[in-house]
Amino acid sequence: MIRFIMSFFGAIFSWLTIGAVMAVLGVVSIFWMYSRDLPNHEQLAQYTPPTISRIYSGEGRIIDEFAQERRLFAPVEEIPELVKHAFISAEDKNFYTHRGFDVRGIAAAILEAIQTRGGRLRGASTIPQQVAKNMLLGGERTIERKIQEIILANRLVNTISREKILEIYLNEIDLGFRSFGAMSAAQTYFNKTLTELSAGEAAYLASLPKAPYDYHPVLQTERATGRRNFVLQEMFENGYIDQATYEAEEAKPLLSVQNGDYPAFRASLPPRDYFTDEIRRQLSRDFGEGEFFTEGYTVRATVDPELQPVAAQSLRRGLEEYDRTQGVWRGTGVTIASDLLKDEETWREALSEADVPRDIEGWFPAVVLEVGETHARIGIEEVEEDEDGHWIPPNDVTWAKKLREDGSLSNTARNAGDLVDVGDVVHVRAMFKDEDGSFIRWTLRQIPEVQGGFVAMDVNTGRVIAMQGGFSYQHSVFNRATQAARQPGSSFKPFVYASALDSGFSPATIIVDAPIEVDTGAGIWRPQNSSNQYYGPTPLRTGIEQSRNLMTVRLAQEIGMEVVASYAERFGVYDRMNPYLSNALGSEETTLFKMVAAYAMFANGGERVEPTLVDRVQNRWGETVYRHDQRVCEECQHASLIGGRGPRVTSNRERVMDAVTAYQLTSMMRGVVQRGTAAGRITLNVPVAGKTGTTNEAKDVWFIGFTSNIVAGCYIGHDRPRPLGRGAYGASMCGPVFNRFMLEATAKYGGGEFEVPPGGHFIKIDRFTGERLPDEAGGEMVVAEYFRDGEEPIFGLGALIDGGFAMGANLPLFAPGDDALITDRTVTTSTGDTARIGERATFGTLSSGGLY
Repeated sequence: MIRFIMSFFGAIFSWLTIGAVMAVLGVVSIFWMYSRDLPNHEQLAQYTPPTISRIYSGEGRIIDEFAQERRLFAPVEEIPELVKHAFISAEDKNFYTHRGFDVRGIAAAILEAIQTRGGRLRGASTIPQQVAKNMLLGGERTIERKIQEIILANRLVNTISREKILEIYLNEIDLGFRSFGAMSAAQTYFNKTLTELSAGEAAYLASLPKAPYDYHPVLQTERATGRRNFVLQEMFENGYIDQATYEAEEAKPLLSVQNGDYPAFRASLPPRDYFTDEIRRQLSRDFGEGEFFTEGYTVRATVDPELQPVAAQSLRRGLEEYDRTQGVWRGTGVTIASDLLKDEETWREALSEADVPRDIEGWFPAVVLEVGETHARIGIEEVEEDEDGHWIPPNDVTWAKKLREDGSLSNTARNAGDLVDVGDVVHVRAMFKDEDGSFIRWTLRQIPEVQGGFVAMDVNTGRVIAMQGGFSYQHSVFNRATQAARQPGSSFKPFVYASALDSGFSPATIIVDAPIEVDTGAGIWRPQNSSNQYYGPTPLRTGIEQSRNLMTVRLAQEIGMEVVASYAERFGVYDRMNPYLSNALGSEETTLFKMVAAYAMFANGGERVEPTLVDRVQNRWGETVYRHDQRVCEECQHASLIGGRGPRVTSNRERVMDAVTAYQLTSMMRGVVQRGTAAGRITLNVPVAGKTGTTNEAKDVWFIGFTSNIVAGCYIGHDRPRPLGRGAYGASMCGPVFNRFMLEATAKYGGGEFEVPPGGHFIKIDRFTGERLPDEAGGEMVVAEYFRDGEEPIFGLGALIDGGFAMGANLPLFAPGDDALITDRTVTTSTGDTARIGERATFGTLSSGGLY
């Protein structure tokens, strides 16, 4: 009997032993099988998560940020212990002691999966397991994936420090609202840094990994608060906070950005504009779009925060002034249903969702609530209602006719109801008295149909200090300063004159301003001056001051369009310019950005500048990967310098133009502002030079000008080119835009006389005839031209160039009725006497090839 009992129990023991061995072998086999072909966990030692790239102004203020995932990387040594303890308490209380996995938790999860017959495997994931799942395996929930997770978690804790694993976890975890990582979430929910978080706030963040979108601080307040309190309790029981802190934090309500308790971080940033978006475009091109959005670059922009709003406001004013002269009301095209206008709460909510631009300084979105016989009552976003309400009076609408849906125009409006209907979403601006600033009323505004661009940069460095690519970035992100290819018109002429001056011409060279014809192969081209007149032999200076087309074409023919094209390419206006004669008048398209950069080289004496919107780019580790300023500091590495002297900085810029030529051209372009096509439009108190541009039928108008340190340019035109109408010229439309900006820019940066380079001397000439005058001559027709040393200038008709075109004897040299342009003139000598010069000459018949 005893032997039987012993045999029975021996058999049971044997079977148990064999079963245990087989179970162990089975588990080992399973783990061996699933451990094959696992991802390399050692790569996590060089973990570099996708992070936000941020753009800073020169003062170090964040002005924009770009990212695919909104993540701010925080090294583990910069993460407060309170935050670490909150997440460890919520997710893995034995984080510092286990072997990467929790055996009891795994057993419970497997049992639950068996009981549910293949249901989802849930829970029991330690922080190392979550890192393995998120970084190496993916989110699939199966027994096979859980086994792989356990294997990788064990490998992680044996090869990577626990602190490094915690760093990866706290920077990678999704915490809702597209916020990845604890640092980004702290900013999203509380607008705080990690070091500023309270225990309750840290506990709330730690509650989110379990279900980041199920604990919304506003929509699921009760649930979110309960989960936060659970984490606080765990922190207390684990000894991370004391009882007083636990009780105090548990009693607090859940405050958040989403509930309006804290201001949103994004609200502290200026609205995205053309400047930062262009930085995004250029750096995405240079570094790669994926890299720019994920590598956490720190970008120092060249923008001047004080002048950027001035540029935007100045261009907007110019566009709006033109739009008002057209007298057409288009509105926004957005409406709100009448049933949402019954009470203030509903119309405000509906208005806040209206898709209209909100980045125009001084403008407010509004909705028409009521239309009376003469006035219209409006509700205005972010403006409180008053007892009388806000109204649009009839005298605010008499400038416009309403554009109907069929494209026709109504009669000129007499009452507000002639332009707006109930439910219309409009823009309004407050009108104030000039003297005491008291409020008068609101006025209707609309985004102009016409568009334009503006760029300003430092002439010596190419640093763009302001740029506006249209009326409103939120209305249209297309940047007309950098992306719109337009005909520069007469603003291109300085490049023709520059190539001529470098080819041996002088400002006193005489060019025949007379009709010409060009056989283009496709027909006869007959260019004309803007005035449809011609003025006979005229000095080069007058040709650019008065923007004479015929003179420019003759000049380009004389020096050759290949030479002109090479100059335009050298200055970066074109990558490759077609050498067609019509292109001398600016018929080939380019961008405002390229034109302004080219004019900067005129202003700085002929040295190349590379335009840039970025001073420096640093990677996530603070290493500089791009720096715009390539000048060499000869003595910056010395421990000491000679007393009273700073370190020497050597410029290595390429010279693209002779310095004397640059000064001659600058002097001639000063004449454009003083007495030429821009006369009376520019009122700066510093020397300024520039050139207007108006294309055929005034489809585009330009003005680009510069002082000794700043160059700025404007262009205005429709996105789909069409005539701007009568009175549209570069001087009249773009001149005021330039002037308004430069008044503020010169007040800040000043401006001096243009530097006269060595290698030349001044000679006074008659700017009408090109004749040499005595040194003591004075008067309106006298100008001191700069000539190169060693050259023997030829004056008057001896310097006449006809450009290879000729005039027949039957073509008059001067336009009929232009005697006033060539009458005798007098100059004043140093003694106060007057002398008569420039009597009409008898030129006779000029031999020519018979064009025009």
